[in-house]
Amino acid sequence: MLRRRTFASSLLAAPAVWPLRDALAQTPRDTLVMAAQLDDIISLDPHESFEFKGNETTTNIYEKLLTTLNEAPDKIVGELAESWEASPDGLTHTFRLKAGRKFASGNPITAQDAEYSLRRAVTMNKTPAFILTQFGLNGQNATEKIRATDDRTVVITIAEPVSPSFFHYCLSANVGAVVDRKVVEANKQGDDWGNGWLKTHSAGSGPYVLRTWRASETVTLEANPNYAGQVRNRRVVTRHVAEPSNQLLLLQRGDVDIARNLGPDQLRTLASDKGFKIQRAQKAANMYICMNQRHPELAKPQVREALKWAVDYEAIQRNIVSTTYDVHQSILPTGFLGAIDDKPYRFDPAKAKALLAEAGVPNGFSVTFDYSPVQPWGDIAQAVQATFGQVGVKLNLLPGEMRQVITRMRARQHEMLMLYWSPDYMDPHSNAEAFTLNPDNGDNPRAKTLAWRNSWSVPEFNERIAAAVRERDSAKRAELYRSLQRDHLRTSPFIIMLQAIETAAMRANVSGLDIGPINDRIYYADTTKT
Repeated sequence: MLRRRTFASSLLAAPAVWPLRDALAQTPRDTLVMAAQLDDIISLDPHESFEFKGNETTTNIYEKLLTTLNEAPDKIVGELAESWEASPDGLTHTFRLKAGRKFASGNPITAQDAEYSLRRAVTMNKTPAFILTQFGLNGQNATEKIRATDDRTVVITIAEPVSPSFFHYCLSANVGAVVDRKVVEANKQGDDWGNGWLKTHSAGSGPYVLRTWRASETVTLEANPNYAGQVRNRRVVTRHVAEPSNQLLLLQRGDVDIARNLGPDQLRTLASDKGFKIQRAQKAANMYICMNQRHPELAKPQVREALKWAVDYEAIQRNIVSTTYDVHQSILPTGFLGAIDDKPYRFDPAKAKALLAEAGVPNGFSVTFDYSPVQPWGDIAQAVQATFGQVGVKLNLLPGEMRQVITRMRARQHEMLMLYWSPDYMDPHSNAEAFTLNPDNGDNPRAKTLAWRNSWSVPEFNERIAAAVRERDSAKRAELYRSLQRDHLRTSPFIIMLQAIETAAMRANVSGLDIGPINDRIYYADTTKT
């Protein structure tokens, strides 16, 4: 007989063997086991992580000063902060921390830890740092601008007045995580702020601590005994299972409790089986294709628009992702302030060919296309390749693990590439900035947004973004974003195709998985098995 302890150990065994072993009746009662696609994780340092599964993992390990609740994502609430206020001029923000809170190490959480964490984030200046540096915070002025005035009070001074809620939403992003400065400092190497160590270890106060992460294999979390709230399971093990069909098999055999990436075919298989249930939630994640403006043909406005007419959005949604995505073509997801539901583009090869001829490439051209081959990405890439071929554009498909695809785009080494994007906080500026803002198109700008990664810079858009984020009247601000989206749809190097529906298939005895609209709002602590 296989005991629970033996089973838990086997979860950490060689990944090539584990999915093929004999079926088990059930997973341990105190261990939640999930199958998911984990190959996008690059780091689990919360001030570096900027990928879907990385952010989902770190949000279960760390706490921020502020956060949002999934049942009311438009409301800011305190996580480590008990109160907060902004000065009349909008420049100085003061946060009072809750008393008696501890890190997993047992160290007390103080304002000095919050000060250290925010300074660390802006000084290391990793990928998500722009969420904070956009307020004029950087490694040179962090000591002056971010100050703990006593053990429970931290004061942050920003460069320009903005809507206080906008600044608060930014602090609720993963980059606002508060780390245990004593633990991190004890593990730093030189001046790396402990980044090398924190990639694969944890120093937080959230419901879990990180026990193991092996790239493209597994993440194991264990309950934090010093967490202020309740954790209903002792361990969470997430296995990297790339193929949805394999995830389904493991779920049916009882080897996993939850499968996170099932496609329409697999979900239909479970729909009438009372032994399973399906949890769905609309996500603020958009699947998109981007076009690097360093490519001479893709830099032509007519070519960019032609390719938007060369995607069969409806067929992709209907035939490949009918239960996991909806057609959506604008940069703001449904549900955000100022979001529009315009869908001006459809598959029209005649119009696409006419625009290519107008651009001086009537016979088309060849372009490389980076993507992850796991489903549904592989099928979508082939569908796009087929319809592009009908208008004379040859896509040379370059499959790679998700983190490789992400790394190539961050280095601006791609020509065309397919990924998805989720906002970092529940404010329209998050996506508007990412897809539009690029004031410095040089090789080492302050903010390496998606627009920068695709070498696209339009001064007018930069000015409009700045005006929208300063506007304090919600109705006027919403209209600014609606206008911006419609112009972006027509001219940008982004083909927004689909908005995600987060789907988790689970065994009937599982409940309590808390799925929010963005990936760092997916919580495991209340998940139970009866």
